[in-house]
Amino acid sequence: MKQFSTFLNGILASALVFIVVFAILPGAKAQTTATPAATQTPEPQSEPAPVCDANRNIHVSGTAVVNVLPDRVLIQFGVESNGRTAATVQAINTVTIEKVVKAVKALGVDAKDIVTDWYVVQPVYEEYSSLRIKGYRINNTIAVTLRNAGKTNDVITAALQAGVNEVQNVELYTSELRKYRDQAREMAMKAALEKAQALALAAGTQTSCVLNISENTWSYYNGWWYGGYGGGRSQNIWTQNVSQNATTPATAEGALSEAGPVSLGQISVKAEVSATFGLK
Repeated sequence: MKQFSTFLNGILASALVFIVVFAILPGAKAQTTATPAATQTPEPQSEPAPVCDANRNIHVSGTAVVNVLPDRVLIQFGVESNGRTAATVQAINTVTIEKVVKAVKALGVDAKDIVTDWYVVQPVYEEYSSLRIKGYRINNTIAVTLRNAGKTNDVITAALQAGVNEVQNVELYTSELRKYRDQAREMAMKAALEKAQALALAAGTQTSCVLNISENTWSYYNGWWYGGYGGGRSQNIWTQNVSQNATTPATAEGALSEAGPVSLGQISVKAEVSATFGLK
């Protein structure tokens, strides 16, 4: 009987140990799951840089022209006056300029778009080699900006009737130069790239990286003409990174007709670039 009691106590003790171990194991498992070992993510490998040999290269240029209708016009009117004295010639010139400005304003041109572009007072001598002054002369140029290009011929006619004795220049341009300039540059660069690729292919190789890009610009206002009659307000139009040249195609809207002497036609926004590409 005593042995049976000892045996029963052994069984109960084993069962108690089993229950305790079973209760502890899920916690240990949960703890182990909650703190997994940190894994290191491999860094992505960068692609190798393209092979570009600067010693083997090709140099090309590209040109593009965007033709657009002008929506702005700059006209330079000259008023020349002569008189015996400086005061007299100044008074005569002032009266004429006031008449011209009044006539232009009557066609809807704002005062802010009418400015003095050139003003010179000089003596008039009796002979070329003489120092004897017989009078004075004023050359006065006013620049008129038209925001309605369709009024060009009407403004010229009105100014001439009011006393203008010279139309020195008529410039056609666009108020959206930035947009068309960027288009021309993009097209010029694309033309240069296509030319480089074609030449490289013909030589049995291929282009790789771009080594150098430059833009070719010019303006006739940067030459000897600068500082003369063309060196005033109109030079601001030409100090761009492209040139705007007036063209008058025969089929263009606004071709020469009985409406007036100035044809609006189209203007060309031009861009030219030079580029150097490496060869593989």
